[in-house]
Amino acid sequence: MRKIAIIGAGSIVFCKTLMLDIMATEGLEDTQFALMAPSKSKTPQVRDFAQRVIDENNLSSEVYITTDLREALKDADYVISTFQVGGVKAFEYDYKIPKKYGVDQCIGDTLGPGGVFRALRSIPVAVDLARNMEDLCPDALLLNYVNPMAMVCWALSKTDINFVGLCHGVQTTMDLISGYVDVPKEEIDFICAGINHLGWFIKLEHEGRDLYPILREKFEQPEYYVNEKVRGEVFRHFGYFMTESTGHLSEYLPWFRKNNKALDLYCDEPSFGGESGAYFKWCARVADKYNKQDILADESTELPPRSNEYGSYIIEAIETGKIFKFNGNVQNGGMITNLPDDCCAEGPIYADQNGLNKTIVGDLPSQCAAVNLTNINVQRLAVEAAISGDPEKIVQACALDPLTGAVLTLKETRDMVAEMLEAERDWLPQFADKELKKTPTISIPENVKPAEVPIDPALEIIARFEELAE
Repeated sequence: MRKIAIIGAGSIVFCKTLMLDIMATEGLEDTQFALMAPSKSKTPQVRDFAQRVIDENNLSSEVYITTDLREALKDADYVISTFQVGGVKAFEYDYKIPKKYGVDQCIGDTLGPGGVFRALRSIPVAVDLARNMEDLCPDALLLNYVNPMAMVCWALSKTDINFVGLCHGVQTTMDLISGYVDVPKEEIDFICAGINHLGWFIKLEHEGRDLYPILREKFEQPEYYVNEKVRGEVFRHFGYFMTESTGHLSEYLPWFRKNNKALDLYCDEPSFGGESGAYFKWCARVADKYNKQDILADESTELPPRSNEYGSYIIEAIETGKIFKFNGNVQNGGMITNLPDDCCAEGPIYADQNGLNKTIVGDLPSQCAAVNLTNINVQRLAVEAAISGDPEKIVQACALDPLTGAVLTLKETRDMVAEMLEAERDWLPQFADKELKKTPTISIPENVKPAEVPIDPALEIIARFEELAE
């Protein structure tokens, strides 16, 4: 019996979805699930539901819960990570403190101040998970669903475990593209590559015919453009369609949320269409509902069709040899040749009985790679901060964030980071007893005279030229 450890199994709905996908897969019915979370406040709900599904469908699977990470990992064949360090309370700080300073986030889990601080909380836990896997199940494959995906996977690449980061942005975007070009999704030949949440569809074809002229024509029509204003605007100016909708994409770039004019123009749809704090508000509502009732008590135990999450298909491919192509997050290592080798890239991967096999994409269009690099710079510094415990790296990461840099001065960024660091210290042990450097504003009296310093030779030449011109 194969063993799958789910770390962060208190994520009730997502854990339920992944388990049902696996139990509904032919050849995976005899799986032992080890559900691990730091407490047993929610995992009994998941275990009891899973047991009902097993019993009523006559499956040979098993399920148990534990609060011991090492017990869950021992001899595991696969590990699935779905944890969220700090829960809704930490997420509230991620959203509300930057908002006070003028950085308006819709989702706040991938980049920006919210994404950076989520990485600071998550990376130490992810690395500790990997170190324990090295000891207890060194051949296991980690399927990571923890955000911020690129930063967490970048940190995981510094360990010796096998891992891949999984998101559903590519497959859900393909559903949209299929509708726009009126071609069934399964008939579209595509290549999508870049980084998580900023993947570019660099090839879209149907039976050898380029579908981009159709897509470009649609996005010049108001009735289509209005549905995807941020993604549509990036498409129109950078030439390629990309993963992630307005709420996500508007946060990773400097043009759409930096002031009220931009917000009103591009982010005026409710909820995940661009609304301020949409994801935090949704999470708070869901958490409140979870705390009041067992939401799985009346759920149907009939095995549904598999969801569009990749997890069960990857395990099926490795266990049965049925080849599965998907987009995954791994260390780049030359997959995308004009992005850094050590960054976390998202691109096409094939899973089979030999494991995971990356596809060499080559260069992205230069403008697409340039957009990715603006986010990769932030990711690099945030990973360094999370691992080293250097608070100055947090300031530098946030200062280079496209949205934060479009809104705040360096001093304002430092003040924001200091407040977030203080508020979230309970979940950031690597920064214990560490303070940010103080950089008070330097006041310049009206009568101050500049100090005498050597003059830049270039300025001397300009001054001499001006004298001659007079």
